[in-house]
Amino acid sequence: MKIICIGRNYADHIKELANERPSDPVVFIKPDSAVLPKEQDFYIPEFSNDVHYEVEVLLKIKKVGKHIEERFAHKYYDEVGLGIDFTARDLQSKLKEKGLPWEKAKGFDGAAVIGRWLPKSDFKDLNNLNFSLFKNGSEVQKGNTSLMLWKIDELISYVSRFFMLKKGDVIFTGTPAGVGKISVNDYLSGVLEGKELFSLKIK
Repeated sequence: MKIICIGRNYADHIKELANERPSDPVVFIKPDSAVLPKEQDFYIPEFSNDVHYEVEVLLKIKKVGKHIEERFAHKYYDEVGLGIDFTARDLQSKLKEKGLPWEKAKGFDGAAVIGRWLPKSDFKDLNNLNFSLFKNGSEVQKGNTSLMLWKIDELISYVSRFFMLKKGDVIFTGTPAGVGKISVNDYLSGVLEGKELFSLKIK
């Protein structure tokens, strides 16, 4: 099982971090050890003083695929979820300045929150899903998949050109604007189309 993440897939998030708008999807990988175990709190790592939350819609791959045509991409997943791509922003900034890979800032233990999965048949249109992240009861991120620069099936097709997709792989589809710092004792919860799919405390 691998975690494939898409960066810079919402224009407003690109602007808030002052990043360049990419001509192709930005792709990076988190190891399976980055998955935060179910029902476990998130502990801020000692190597960062600026860990940010990034809420994202998730897809779970259900069968092996390579060089998948966009028109067939819908056949490779049947579950949709919500999660958090935790990012050590201070460490990421240092790595980016030196032109180095981001893995230490994105793939550390616990950096991938994966909430409950729902059948995609529960939703009328996957390209029009509302989702939000709440911190201590206040909405801090709000997005809709219609605002993605690259839609779900486009992402699956693109990623499969470089990585063979296998059953159980998870794709993080990108985060909207509103990312921010977490602090000890914060409480985070994620909602997709009115359904809470995860909640956790920060330690």
